[in-house]
Amino acid sequence: MGGKRFCVLLCAEDSEYVKKMYGGYFGVFVRMLAEEGESWDVYRVASGELPDDDEIALFDGFVITGSCNDAHGNDVWICKLLNLLKKLDDMKKKVLGICFGHQILGRALGGKTGRNMSGWDIGVTTIHLSSSSKLFSSLKIPPTLSLIECHRDEVRELPPKAEVIAWSDKTGIEMFRYGDHIMGIQGHPEYTKDILLHLIDRLLQLDMIMESYAEEVKAKVGALEPDREAWKKLCISFLKGGW
Repeated sequence: MGGKRFCVLLCAEDSEYVKKMYGGYFGVFVRMLAEEGESWDVYRVASGELPDDDEIALFDGFVITGSCNDAHGNDVWICKLLNLLKKLDDMKKKVLGICFGHQILGRALGGKTGRNMSGWDIGVTTIHLSSSSKLFSSLKIPPTLSLIECHRDEVRELPPKAEVIAWSDKTGIEMFRYGDHIMGIQGHPEYTKDILLHLIDRLLQLDMIMESYAEEVKAKVGALEPDREAWKKLCISFLKGGW
């Protein structure tokens, strides 16, 4: 028997910088989640590459990444991804969704996504964790953790049977769980501050944010540290263990 197999469903286009520094976003996720003896594969979902039914069966768990696209959009690849996620739910496969991945999971399972009424949330945000979650208590996770965020969309309404397990001042659904096999995180546990600062520059170049906002966010980011080790432990425990 070989080790466990995991799959990254890559919904973003890699920037040249992230390719050069981190081996693309796939490299960023592997660095955070992979352990010895496992194999990790990537499907470039935003380019129309999705696993077929035979391939799905080979994997023990799936990670859905962030994206520049809107989770409430109807691009062909997004519609195909929604169908795939419904299949993974039926098969009770472990699925971890990050940012866009969190939102698209919410939508696939019957929730509602859309623009965050209070605009962009970019920076290092304080996340409040639910005291009722078995995952947090078993890992002795503190009641609040700092997390890098970079989004302007959110899960507005939870799918039926889903449970909010974390929130922040700006976003009501920072994390949710659905059964024991699906979890969404609105923030970016995989990001370094370096990746975030690079992304702020990209958003500025694309005219997606104002220069004054970019400068304000950069100034704040310098003084704050995300709790990356705690998030890593949490993601690995969910993906590979019980709750």
